Amino acid sequence: MRIGVIGATGTIGSRVVTEALERGHHVTAFTRDATLIREDRDDIVWRSLDVFDAEGIAAVLPGMDVLISGFQPGNAAADIADTVERSAADPTVFAAAARALLKALDTRPRTRLIVIGGAGSLEIEPGLVHADSEEHLHASLDRLGLPRKYAAAVRGHRDALNVLRTSNRLWTYFSPAEDIAPGERTGRFRIGGDQPVLDADGRSRISAEDAAVALVDEAELPRFVQRRFTIGY
Repeated sequence: MRIGVIGATGTIGSRVVTEALERGHHVTAFTRDATLIREDRDDIVWRSLDVFDAEGIAAVLPGMDVLISGFQPGNAAADIADTVERSAADPTVFAAAARALLKALDTRPRTRLIVIGGAGSLEIEPGLVHADSEEHLHASLDRLGLPRKYAAAVRGHRDALNVLRTSNRLWTYFSPAEDIAPGERTGRFRIGGDQPVLDADGRSRISAEDAAVALVDEAELPRFVQRRFTIGY
């Protein structure tokens, strides 16, 4: 397959690139400034891309089977504090990026789009979304060591999902587990829909490596077109 990855230097995006290459796919890796990249792997091309430029996105879609977007403000892999600050300062960027991606797909409606979003739009109980409960949201941010002002960004991710839900394009939204960090690729996890997947201790957690496995699995064999899915141990 020909897979595009936006945010290809990020924590999840970089692992999606590696996972896709190891499975024999051809990857076009997008970042804000590809001139900074030094790459010696086969079957990968790096290109600069502005995720808010619908025309620019549309121009790179021909021949692409799936576009996976791991867009975040800044570069969380290099400076998580900067990404947190930027995301909280302007949480509208996530919905804006979703709108630009969908507009680009007007020219290539058969190209599938997978957006890597947040866990805050998952339901903590039927009908109650995590992002809509300040009490639960603040407790989660405290547990993860994130400032409470990041709640704005969590709601921004929820808004991006709502933008996608208005579209008839071939989109998929991926909500990772609440606790996601670099770790081990096990290939063993459970898949859910609109509710978090919890382990035996009641935790929602996954490694970035296993998130990449799930994303490339979905790229290869789509199960959640026009739907959201999540994973966890």
